[in-house]
Amino acid sequence: MWLIMPDAYALRAFPAGDLPMMADWLATPHLRQWWGDPAVELAPVTEDLDDPLVEQQIGLLGPCAFVYLQSYPCQVWGAPQFKDRPQGSHLVDICAGPPDMLGQGHGAAILRLYAQTQMARGAKDVVIDPDLDDERAVRCHRRAGCRDVAIRRSKDCDPVLVINFHSAPASFS
Repeated sequence: MWLIMPDAYALRAFPAGDLPMMADWLATPHLRQWWGDPAVELAPVTEDLDDPLVEQQIGLLGPCAFVYLQSYPCQVWGAPQFKDRPQGSHLVDICAGPPDMLGQGHGAAILRLYAQTQMARGAKDVVIDPDLDDERAVRCHRRAGCRDVAIRRSKDCDPVLVINFHSAPASFS
């Protein structure tokens, strides 16, 4: 296992020039399984470039881009699974692109950095809602320092696991 120093990770803005990279990532089998048709999923990512409420970023390990993250206030979509989150809470969506970056702790490390950044900027809570069957994502979020809140139904009535970030130290083992 690699020993990765926390300062090896960084976040940068997601510009329109990253859309071809994102399209390639969305076409990988591990993302298609959870995100669906790449053409359909790329459309909202593209639309969100101009939405001032949505922050899109790329997670880096050194110079290597490997994760897409987006965050927005929980109350924006009126999603029922977040109705009890306090005003100022942010929802995070995350997906790891290159398959060779999976299963090594990188996603947990960058998610933790992202959540800590959101909290330092004033977010009251940072939440994420993976599909219950996406065991890899759930493990990643827990390793990042997220804790289960509840199983709830999303807008489309699918059950999701609502979990939120805690600033206590997390295990990356």
